[in-house]
Amino acid sequence: MGEPEPETEAHRIAAEARDRVRFEEEALELADQVYRVARRLVGSREEAEDLVQETYGRAFRSWRSYTPGTNLRAWLLRILTNLNLDRGRRIQRSPDFQPIEEGDYYLANKVAEAQGEQALDQDRVVERLSQDSIVNALSSLPHDFRDTVVLVDIGEFSYADAAQILDVPIGTVMSRLHRGRRLLKSRLADEAVS
Repeated sequence: MGEPEPETEAHRIAAEARDRVRFEEEALELADQVYRVARRLVGSREEAEDLVQETYGRAFRSWRSYTPGTNLRAWLLRILTNLNLDRGRRIQRSPDFQPIEEGDYYLANKVAEAQGEQALDQDRVVERLSQDSIVNALSSLPHDFRDTVVLVDIGEFSYADAAQILDVPIGTVMSRLHRGRRLLKSRLADEAVS
């Protein structure tokens, strides 16, 4: 067999270039969503921007591995999540695992205990918790729990999508979500009381 005809090769190259441009345009349309998830996974805007930049760099380098017609957002967030896990391993953060035996009303119980029942007024509790304290409490969660809470509660992914992005069984997503929410409630309760 000889070399491919120049015209056929030119058509193949042009088609590949069109596919890449289409992929990049579709991926960039999701940049705001990817950034929102990244912002919840890390502690600062700068870290989130770096994480998004790394995500898109890796996505653009490996664009051929994406299967057109599948969930591009989930594919990008899977890259983001993996990069964040790698980042966490690099800085060797050791998570602080504390069992929480308190009920689902941990925040309310903690506030009432410290300041009495009248302090349970919703407006007063919300006043005490700023956006920064919520972001700080979320960023202080162990990676596995934080990633799951961010994907399901903030990113509004289904358990199945979150399981696919995190590459874990659905049961693991449900377990991590439950524990992550409880840890988050505990940290927010401590913040509201102090």
